[in-house]
Amino acid sequence: MSYIAIKGGEQAIAGAAKALEYLRCRGAEGEEVLAVDQIQNQLWALHSRVMSEGGIYDPELVSLAIKQSAGDSFEAVYYLRAYRSTRPRLGQTHAIRTDQMRVTRRISSAFKDIPGGQSLGPTPDYSQRLFKFELLDETNDSFRRKLADILKEDYDISEIPDTYPKVVDFLRQEGMLKARQASTGDAFDITREPLVFPVPRSAGLAVMSRAETGSILALAYSNMRGYGDVHPTIAELRVGYVPIAYQHPESKKWIEAGEVLMMTECEIVASHEIDPESGRPYFTLGYGACLGHNEAKAISMAILDRSMEHGKTHGVQHPSENPEYVLMHIDSIDSMGFAIHYKMPHYVTFESDIDRLEKSQNAIDKESKQST
Repeated sequence: MSYIAIKGGEQAIAGAAKALEYLRCRGAEGEEVLAVDQIQNQLWALHSRVMSEGGIYDPELVSLAIKQSAGDSFEAVYYLRAYRSTRPRLGQTHAIRTDQMRVTRRISSAFKDIPGGQSLGPTPDYSQRLFKFELLDETNDSFRRKLADILKEDYDISEIPDTYPKVVDFLRQEGMLKARQASTGDAFDITREPLVFPVPRSAGLAVMSRAETGSILALAYSNMRGYGDVHPTIAELRVGYVPIAYQHPESKKWIEAGEVLMMTECEIVASHEIDPESGRPYFTLGYGACLGHNEAKAISMAILDRSMEHGKTHGVQHPSENPEYVLMHIDSIDSMGFAIHYKMPHYVTFESDIDRLEKSQNAIDKESKQST
């Protein structure tokens, strides 16, 4: 495929940039500037999605990307990925221990009663999707008053544990899941190594962790509707804060350097399979985890993880079981980039298409005249 470079038009390009900035600033008379902390706090769902797909943990830069892109999640992710590619790598953290997560939300659809109990946390799952029309006239004073009223309520947090045990660990103790396998080698680094199929499971998980939410949901949904053999039950879905351990450069000791302020993890159990060594049946496990609070993505990721593992074992029968099909079509930068590249000048290739079409039409017309 060939392109033709655009020459000139610098004034028009500068004008397009100004027009875009105008759309972001219009209506500014008498209005407060949208602060980046407001985006993180009030638009937390969008903030979580962009952070997850951007593949970089920096809440302030995520808010800036959303603000600069006027809320276009694809463009916002593009800014983050481009920025991340310029940053030096200082080292590697210790593998995150999600069993040490400070949980804000934790549910299981597999069991009614789980160790530590169900914790609904912040979620719209149990509310009616009805408009709150009073928000149309919400003022700064009423906004702050609402927060103050919530904080006035008396909550007993004395019995809330620092963390909760994992449901899948109890399934392993009961012999329903195979014992946890020790990690073999380092995880696949998708930012430094090309995807050459077949790829290890860690590569698939890494690609899905920053996949576009809508894309990964669509492929998982195809499996749910019957184009696949995974029938999942959520053993546990948890959202919360996870500690980050880093090796001190001098003492070489692992220390807690901070924490990720929100992460979503989902573990599903699916139809059982026979262990080839023992001959015993076990439930199979699917795993999903991403930055931010994004439950639909974590669930979809866990389903596709299980689906692709099923395809490796039993052969690919459906698109969601094909790692190459799944992993090559769920990244927002790749898919958006390929779509918008069609806006580039294709004058040469289209002129060639016109030339071939005219020759074909002329040949058919000539043949038609000769036959008559």
